Amino acid sequence: MDEEKLLKLQTWVKEARRLVFFGGAGVSTESGIPDFRGVDGLYHQQFKEPPETIISHSYYLRKPETFFEFYRTRMLYPDARPNIVHKKLADWEAEGRLLAVVTQNIDGLHQAAGSRAVYELHGSVHRNTCQRCGARYTLEEFMTLGDVPKCRVCGGRVKPDVVLYEESLDQATIVGAVDAIRRADLLIVAGTSLTTVSCSSTRRPRRATTSPT
Repeated sequence: MDEEKLLKLQTWVKEARRLVFFGGAGVSTESGIPDFRGVDGLYHQQFKEPPETIISHSYYLRKPETFFEFYRTRMLYPDARPNIVHKKLADWEAEGRLLAVVTQNIDGLHQAAGSRAVYELHGSVHRNTCQRCGARYTLEEFMTLGDVPKCRVCGGRVKPDVVLYEESLDQATIVGAVDAIRRADLLIVAGTSLTTVSCSSTRRPRRATTSPT
């Protein structure tokens, strides 16, 4: 971003009273979590099957052992910590200037930084639910439930609350995110190519700015 554009963005942010931030994987790369399309991302690594296949709902049902091996080794970063972006957004929310964060990420770093109004479009690794009895587990607990995680209550399979390929987004999350974006006077989009989630139904805010991924 050149100096002129940076100054314009700084002015918009200073004047805004109803900010909304829409972010993707690029927001968390400074925390050590690779994005999907970067040099170290999933799409640039060699697997026997494409990542889109492995992290699909049908593959999860058909080959749970391979699915969870991939999930644990390629999608979980329990030692990651919030970076300056996560912290600044939390500061803006505390100041009463940020309405919400809408994120495609599943890492929970916005909440770890202190943000409360967070719409996680693709779910979170920090929520895990037994598909048989509904028992819930934290990420730390999930990591102790075996290679194919089994519920301690009933023995059912525990599924991470992440949206897999072939699955639908949570409707309540979409409604909340769309409402926040519609009420914004400034929408900042960063760290995402916007190719996985459509926001065509939202009304544009008074001003919007994007940052390249």
